[in-house]
Amino acid sequence: MSYFYFGDDTMLIDTKTIFSMTQANQNFSSVARSVDKNGEAVVLKNNKPKYLVIDMDNEDFILDLTDDEKIDIVAKRVLNRYLPAFKELAK
Repeated sequence: MSYFYFGDDTMLIDTKTIFSMTQANQNFSSVARSVDKNGEAVVLKNNKPKYLVIDMDNEDFILDLTDDEKIDIVAKRVLNRYLPAFKELAK
């Protein structure tokens, strides 16, 4: 297991599920096999976790999120989608 730190947040990732961007590009089937076996895989970009690959048939992953984590996900989606409008309103 490895710990990754993002400001105040910490993410614990099983080292068997970590792939570099190069590995994922050259051999995505190994990433897919890891997801099948472990439920998820993390792809690093510039040595930082960038992408989380999950099995969409496994609903347990989404259900394991706290309410605050779910709110954070929705808030980020809304902000990203409507950022130009928010900037215009802020003028």
